[in-house]
Amino acid sequence: MRISVTIFLTDETITPVRLAQELEARRFSGLYLPEHTHIPVDRTTPYPAGGDLPREYGRTLDPFVALAQAAAVTQRLALGTGITLVAQHDPIDLAKQIASLDHLSGGRFTLGLGYGWNVEEAADHGVTWRTRRELVRDRMALMRALWSEEPTAYEGEFGAVRASYAHPKPVRKPRGPVTGPRTLIGGAAGPKLFAHIAEYADGWLPIGGRGLSEALPVLRSVWADAGRDPAALQVVPYAVQPTPGKLAHYAELGVEEVVVQLPPAREAEVLRALDAYGPLLPDSAPQP
Repeated sequence: MRISVTIFLTDETITPVRLAQELEARRFSGLYLPEHTHIPVDRTTPYPAGGDLPREYGRTLDPFVALAQAAAVTQRLALGTGITLVAQHDPIDLAKQIASLDHLSGGRFTLGLGYGWNVEEAADHGVTWRTRRELVRDRMALMRALWSEEPTAYEGEFGAVRASYAHPKPVRKPRGPVTGPRTLIGGAAGPKLFAHIAEYADGWLPIGGRGLSEALPVLRSVWADAGRDPAALQVVPYAVQPTPGKLAHYAELGVEEVVVQLPPAREAEVLRALDAYGPLLPDSAPQP
């Protein structure tokens, strides 16, 4: 099983360069970074985990800038977002950012995407909350048009792009309905989420990994009904607090990668956490 990590990198934590170097040296498989552009002070949306919103949410580094630094100082480490708030981006600009990072890293990028939880943050980007899932679906389709080998036009409900020359292209070849980098969708189990995963993604990025025993058969059924290859479905539990027993349970379910949570801390504390996770690493961890 591949062990990757996620962390809220901020202006107060370990740097992307130092973290990436340590992860590669210690044989971790990947680094996934979250995204928040800003946190409005007058927020009424409750923090999903309960209680006060942690300080690091309002201080996160831009994930694409941080991952570009990580890519420049590593050769093997996989790089991903967990998650990109696609609804808050111009899709033409985002397609270029993703393709550039994937190209420069030699195809190491995973696009973990989601729909967000902070209504006020999304509103400042002009996002209508009730239609955000369909907006993300539409923007993903537009980006796939730009990533296509031949100039391809797209006209959707929320946006359009002319047939265009748009290079570089993501490294991975199209697979089924998916064009672009490895693509995982985050969110809670449900019919709409599973339908979207089967429609335009490589798999699921479930936060915490709870309830997989019940949810996975449902997702696999939706996936198969969509005509997708059962062997191609990827499920990557995310922001996990790992134990040997938990990892063994995931392995029994067919999970091949787990993303464990690091503290949003300075270098010494983060390295201690990596030391603690070290015994969980397999002897070899091939890339996806």
